[in-house]
Parts: sequence; structure tokens; C-alpha cells
Amino acid sequence: MVVPGVDVVYLGLPFDRSSGLAGAEKGPEAIHHILDTQIEFYEPITGTTPRNNAVIAYEEIKKLNECSAETMVKRVYNRHQKIANMGNPFIVGLGGDHSVSIGIFKSIAKTCSELGKQLPTILQIDAHFDLRESDEDFRKDPVGIYAHCSVMRRAAELGFPSVPVGIRSYSREEFEYACAHRDQIMPFRWNPDSTHPHHTPAPETIVDCIQTKDVYLTIDIDGIDPSHMPATGTPVQNGLSWSYTIELLKKLFKARNVIGMDIVEVAPPLGMTNITAYGAAQLTYMCIALHQRTKS
Repeated sequence: MVVPGVDVVYLGLPFDRSSGLAGAEKGPEAIHHILDTQIEFYEPITGTTPRNNAVIAYEEIKKLNECSAETMVKRVYNRHQKIANMGNPFIVGLGGDHSVSIGIFKSIAKTCSELGKQLPTILQIDAHFDLRESDEDFRKDPVGIYAHCSVMRRAAELGFPSVPVGIRSYSREEFEYACAHRDQIMPFRWNPDSTHPHHTPAPETIVDCIQTKDVYLTIDIDGIDPSHMPATGTPVQNGLSWSYTIELLKKLFKARNVIGMDIVEVAPPLGMTNITAYGAAQLTYMCIALHQRTKS
């Protein structure tokens, strides 16, 4: 249960009805279990102990996977708003498929509007653009505009600028939408085998192109190479390496004010071991440490 005075909130969002393969519903429980019982208190990248320096709480939105996608978005929005108003803790959404981020984006947009603040840039680590209008062009049982393949389209419509990193699988519709919105969407397509500098950008190049001080971080685990993160519904080869991801996050937290984050599409049933959930927990804990270091 989240109460006022908490510094960090892990918000479990067990929903995967918009994903092609089930399993991401189990992500929040798996990640939180590892954070709670297996991750060392000492975080070696930063040399700090976040659990000793912050009050951390976990809350899960129950029976979320029994909802329609539209109802899920409303429930995530309402809960995120309520938690954000309890002293503005650092909220980490644990998915769940990527559609759970839509409610978070709506909540942040609402808060920024009320405070007269500029929207943060969304740094999106992902194998896919997620810019489809809906999933109706390829699914027999579509969920519509709140599908996981449409999350960044909804973010763009809310006015968020975004910097997608790791993009290497997309539809023509998504490519054309990104090209038509170049003033708002600044993608880095990903091909580590290419000699083109835009396809293998240095981490600082990505961070430098973010034009706002505030940033929201959304990590779709399929943005990272499946050799590191195999248990996800739509794995795509040639993703970000583990070491590259660490360097990018270190530079991001140092240069920008990360106001919140989510980590999604971890699907434990699709893996033979818990390496994906464990890796997601490691990234989450490291990000908490990086965030605390910027506030100290």
C-alpha cells in the first residue's frame, strides 16, 4: 500500500490482453519478487544502496487483465494520478504489455497541464515504433486504439515529443507517420552491423538530441537484444546490448531529469529461465540508484 512519504513506488500493471502472445501479465509479480528477494541492496554501477536510502513501496492494480483495454487505461490513469499526488514519488510502472503506458502518459499530461509545465520527452527503448493507429490491420481479435502497438501514437497525440531508440521492426504506416512528424518524433533506428552513424549512435548523441530537461523513460524489454532478454512476446534480433543500455541510462540520468519510468513486455512464461525478469529487475534497481544520485 502506498502512503504519503514514500520516495519510490513500484506500480504493478498486470495486463497483456493487447499483446499477441500472453505472458506479460506475469511480469510485475516476477520483477517485484526478484527486487524484493534476490537483488543485492548494494548497486555496483553507482556504488550506492538505494533500499537503505529511500522508502520504497509496491502496489499492484488487481484484476487488471480482466478489464477491456479502454478500462485498463482508465484504471492506470486514475491510480497513477492518485499516487503522484502523494508527495510526487518516483513511480516505476512494471508491465504488463506496452499498452499499460498509455494511462501513465495521460496522467503525466494531465499533471503538466494543471501545473502549466512543458511535457517531458519520452525516451523509448524499443524494437518497434508502436505508432500504429490500432491493431485492426493484423489481428483477428483487435483491441483497437489502446493496443500495445499504438502506445506511442497515443503519446504523440497527447503532445509528447519522443526519442525512440532501438527501432528495427515497423510497418509502412508507422514509418510514414514518423516521417510526417519529424518535429516531434526523433527516432534512432538500430542496426549494429551498419557503418551508418545514425544506426549505431553513441549514447551521448541520443541524450544530446533530447530537447527538454524533463524526460520520461519507457523501456520495452524487446528493445534489448533477445540474447539478453529472451522472454518477451515479440523479440527482434540485433537489439541494444546490455552494456550499451547501461551506458545510455547512466548518461540519461546524469544529463536530464527523469521524472518517472516503466519497464514492460517481460513475459516470464515465454522463457526457460528467469533471466529476463532478473535483467528487468536489475535495470529497475539501477535506475532507482541513478535517480537517487541525481537528487543527493
